[in-house]
Amino acid sequence: MFLGIDVGTSAVKALLIDENSATVAETDIPLSVSNPHPFWSEQNPADWWDATLRAIDALHHQNPGALAATRAIGLSGQMHGATLLGEDDMPLRPAILWNDGRAKKECDALDAALPDLGIRAGVATMPGMTAPKMIWLQKHEPELFAKVRTILLPKDYIRFCLSGDKVTEMSDAAGTLWLDEESRSWNEAAIEACGLSMDQLPKLVEGSDVTGTLRRDLADRWGMTAGVIIAGGGGDAATGGIGVGAVRHGDGFISLGTSSQIFVASDRYRPKPEELLHSFTHAIPGHWFQMAVLLNGASCLQWVARLLDESDIGALLARVEAQHNAPSDILFLPYLNGERTPHNNPYARGVFFGLGSDTNREAMVQSVLEGVAFALSDAQSRLHAAGTRCELPGVIGGGARSRYWIQLISDIMGTPLARYEGAAKGPAFGATRLARLALTQEPVEDVCKKPAIEEVIEPDPARHASYQPRFAKFRRLYAALASEFTPS
Repeated sequence: MFLGIDVGTSAVKALLIDENSATVAETDIPLSVSNPHPFWSEQNPADWWDATLRAIDALHHQNPGALAATRAIGLSGQMHGATLLGEDDMPLRPAILWNDGRAKKECDALDAALPDLGIRAGVATMPGMTAPKMIWLQKHEPELFAKVRTILLPKDYIRFCLSGDKVTEMSDAAGTLWLDEESRSWNEAAIEACGLSMDQLPKLVEGSDVTGTLRRDLADRWGMTAGVIIAGGGGDAATGGIGVGAVRHGDGFISLGTSSQIFVASDRYRPKPEELLHSFTHAIPGHWFQMAVLLNGASCLQWVARLLDESDIGALLARVEAQHNAPSDILFLPYLNGERTPHNNPYARGVFFGLGSDTNREAMVQSVLEGVAFALSDAQSRLHAAGTRCELPGVIGGGARSRYWIQLISDIMGTPLARYEGAAKGPAFGATRLARLALTQEPVEDVCKKPAIEEVIEPDPARHASYQPRFAKFRRLYAALASEFTPS
C-alpha cells in the first residue's frame, strides 16, 4: 500500500492506494483559515499536524490491515506558506499562506535588489511567495524574525513531524523565489536579500527521492512495520500533474480546487515572468512546467453557497443548470483573495455587477461559475501569448465533480476538456505515485499514466460566441476598477 497526504488549505486529505492504484481508503479533515487583518491569511501549523493524525487514524479505523501494509508515504501541500521554527523546532507564529497579500511593498524592494530574480525564479515577484513574507517579518516582527532557525513549507512541516527530517523538494521550493529553477539549486543571493542564510533552509531533493522513514512511535500507532519510507513529494500543483500523468511535454490540466491553475508540463525550463506565468521545476527529475495561477477557484462556489445558506451544493448546481438558458446578466469578478495571473494584484476583490430587484440566487451562482471561467480564459490567453498550448486538458479538483461547470468552462474558453476517472482525488493521488516511485524506482512513465477519460466535453460554438461580448465586458470591468482596489 501507498499513502498520500495532501496538506490543503481547506482540508488535509489522506488517501491509501494499492499496487494497482485502486483506492482502498480515504478521508478529509477540514481546516479553517484565519484572516486577522485585511489581506492577511494564516493557519496554525499545529492544526495541520492534528488534522494529519486524525486523517491517518481514520484510515486505520476504516481498514487497519491495509494501512499496516503501507510501505511508502508521499506528501503534497499548499505552496508558499512560511512555516517558521525556532531553536526548539516549534512554530514561532501562524504560517503565512499562499493567498496572503500583506507583502506587496516588499516585492518591490526585492525586485529593486535583484532585477534578474524573475528569470532565475521562474515567476514575477508576488506577495504570496515565501521570500517577500520574510522581508515583511524582518520589518514588522523583528524580534520574532531574529528567532527563526528553520523555514519550512506546509507539507515539509508535516514531514518533519512524521520523520524528524528537515527536507523540501524542487517543485515546492520553486514557489519560494529562492530556487534557481534551471539548475535546481538554492539561489544564495535571493536568500541573502531576505536577510537569511542557507542554513535556515531545508535540504533539497527530488520529489521521487527518499527523505527518511516514519518515526517508530507513529508506525506503532498505526500498526505499520518499521522502515516505512517517506518520499520528497511535491507542491500541490506538481502532484496534481503527477496524479493525472502530466509529465510529458505539452501534457496539462486545469485544477478547480480552492484556487485554480492551468498547468502544462515542459521538457525544459521556459521562464515567462513578463506574462505572469509560473515556470517551475516539476516533482520528478529533469522536468519542469508552466502554469497560470488563479488565487480563486471552487472556493468562490463554496463562498456563495455559504452566503446564500445553501448546504447542498449539488442540488444548488442542479437548480442553476435548469434555469440556465443564456449568459448571466450579472458579471462576477472572482478575486475574493486577490489575483496572480494575469493581474498580480493582491488587493483585487470580488465584485457582483448588474444586480437587479429581479435577481435570484440561481442567477447569482451562475454568474460566480461564469466569473471563474472568465478568469481561466483570461489566464489561458497569457499561456497562448507565451506559445504554450495543451491539446486536451483534464479537469481535476473538487470542482471537477460538476459536469455542468466543466461544460460552462469549455464553452467560455473554447477548449475541449477531459473528465477523468477519479479526478477529484487530485494531489493526494499524485503523492501516492511519488511514494511508489521512491520505493520501487520504476520508470516515471510506467507509474505516472493518465487516468481513463470518462468523457471529452466539447465547447458549444454558439455558446462560445454568445459569451465573447460578456468576456470582453468582464475584462473592461476589472480594468475600470483596478485602481479602486488599492488601499489608501
